[in-house]
Amino acid sequence: MKATRSLLAAMVLGTAIGASQANAQCSSGTGSCFTTNTASVTVGVLVKLGMTTTTTALTAPSVTDLESATPVLDNVGPVFTVKANRSWNLKIKSFNATNFDYTGSDLGVKPIGDLSWAISSGGSYSAITASDATVASGVSSNGTTVNSFFRTSWAGGFSAASNAPGTYSLPIVFTLTAP
Repeated sequence: MKATRSLLAAMVLGTAIGASQANAQCSSGTGSCFTTNTASVTVGVLVKLGMTTTTTALTAPSVTDLESATPVLDNVGPVFTVKANRSWNLKIKSFNATNFDYTGSDLGVKPIGDLSWAISSGGSYSAITASDATVASGVSSNGTTVNSFFRTSWAGGFSAASNAPGTYSLPIVFTLTAP
């Protein structure tokens, strides 16, 4: 019984192999024949995001800045190079939900909304949030340049928690998608 099953399986396999080989063969009585093979590839969505720097040093407030009502200090952020084989969106957000990370001994608290972004130094600035916001969009590209600028707002006065001595840092995430 076991030998019969093995023989039957070998016959089925041999028939399947023979049928596959027969499909790829050509014969003709005219001295020529041809077969066709179709080469195919599927190209997926391809994107590449280059960034000139992974850190941006924000300008610290001075005594004069804290004495004014609402000092605002501007900084140049990273420059991005976008490559994509279809339409794309560059988005920005912070991993922090509400405040900058603080290192120090004076209980500093600085809201993430005190940092705003724009794509031109004289442009319209938008506050950083924990949700994606579109920085720029475009069509397929071999290298579109997107500039970024940051504006830091500081509370007026020396006693504000956001002006306490220490180091404030905020992880900012830039995401390139090609939906």
